[in-house]
Amino acid sequence: MHRDAPHAPTIPPLTAPLATNADGTSPRDVAGIAAFGARVAENVGRVVVGKRDVVELLLVALLCEGHVLIEDVPGVGKTTLARAVARSIGGAFRRIQFTPDLLPSDVAGIAYFNQKLGDFQFRPGPVFANVVLADEINRATPRTQSALLEAMEERTVTVEGETMPLPRPFLVLATENPIELEGTFPLPEAQLDRFLVRLAVGYPSHAEEDAILDRSRAEAPLAALDAVATPAELEAAATAVRDVHVADDLRHYVTSVVRATRGHEAVGLGASPRGSLALFRCARALAALRGRATVLPDDVKALAIPVLAHRLVLAPEARLRGRDAAGILAEILAMVPVPVEGAVGVASSPPDKARDVSRSSD
Repeated sequence: MHRDAPHAPTIPPLTAPLATNADGTSPRDVAGIAAFGARVAENVGRVVVGKRDVVELLLVALLCEGHVLIEDVPGVGKTTLARAVARSIGGAFRRIQFTPDLLPSDVAGIAYFNQKLGDFQFRPGPVFANVVLADEINRATPRTQSALLEAMEERTVTVEGETMPLPRPFLVLATENPIELEGTFPLPEAQLDRFLVRLAVGYPSHAEEDAILDRSRAEAPLAALDAVATPAELEAAATAVRDVHVADDLRHYVTSVVRATRGHEAVGLGASPRGSLALFRCARALAALRGRATVLPDDVKALAIPVLAHRLVLAPEARLRGRDAAGILAEILAMVPVPVEGAVGVASSPPDKARDVSRSSD
């Protein structure tokens, strides 16, 4: 089926404080997460010019322990971005260039016979890292794609009947080139749904491109980039994010937005409950990164397109009329009632009503 293209501050300790708010969250926890995110983003910005919104989405994915699909043209800094994030959190980085002849064992690893020891030993594959860049994932065969996607979902690798855990934290940045489609194996919808976020890096502005050339006069900035955090700090921050408060009406708003995708006339297949969970988790992470202990509707709106757009399959009529998932989600966000402070609950538009409203807007 067709798819749309799409000196650092000291971090406060992320341990449980003595006092908490009535909703169970702690100002110290939120301040710690926000400082952690600011420190990593500032460090990445020493290498990647601009793109603060992209870095913020990557931090959201890290805090949610999810994975990211980047659809963009070559040369916009995808590999540099992944390396900078890995170095900033003190993690290991590996890059896998996917090709049609790549085997699952080239990704996961292989058990080989060591003649000196007289026994089989396991040689870990490049997937055993904290940040893995799966470059041009759609050039590998479905068998190899599934090997990586299984590791993404289960966070384990099984070789010769033995299951081994992957390092934590574990983030996969998979890239697709939306221009060259010959000799590729597009990811099926069920596999696309397992990516938490889809984004595009995009071209830099004129001023940003000037800054890139200016930085290139000296030594490559990536070589001098030091870690500003540890994987343990990241895991602690990810745990603290789960305590960010989400009011009942905000939860209802999240599900209303997702359910509206299932009844829109331009959508052949809407987002599943996995999409609701993804949007819910990402909203908590974004609120914490922005220094808030409570999720706001603006958090949901900011994340709806990167979290949900790749989960939608458009109807053939919508594709013929040149519509895209981002535009349809913008319509849905404008249509679904937004909760107001102090509201007990918000009535959502049922699928049939959503269909009628979208039809009248055409």
